[in-house]
Amino acid sequence: MAIVKQGSARYDGLGKEGKGHVSTGSGALSDQPYGFQTRFEDAPGTNPEELIAAAHASCFTMALSFRLADAGHTDGSLTTEAEVTLEKDDGGFTVTRSALSTKGKVPGMDKAKFEELAADAKANCPISKLLNCDITLETSFEG
Repeated sequence: MAIVKQGSARYDGLGKEGKGHVSTGSGALSDQPYGFQTRFEDAPGTNPEELIAAAHASCFTMALSFRLADAGHTDGSLTTEAEVTLEKDDGGFTVTRSALSTKGKVPGMDKAKFEELAADAKANCPISKLLNCDITLETSFEG
């Protein structure tokens, strides 16, 4: 079974002077602005790396949630932040790293098992598999 999701982007004008808009098929994002200024100069709007960070954080967190449920836990909360690093290289730019930092509160669970399940979720969430970069994971846990 294949699941297909959609996104779209429009860019009016070229290069630094161009202005873009990005949307998701679900409508969660609709014509959100992006361009050189939002990517490299902190102007209001979004950028591809921010969207990748949100996708990675949400995918990892959901994967960890399912691993915790499969381990018999029925209550808890997870919060994850992702920082995606874009670096200049000879060919332009490359995403070189996604750093995940997750906090978990799962009653009745020990820290070692939480870290084991988090490492598995990091390695096996679909977005981790997609990214061709260094992926790090920092955990904080409260049982």
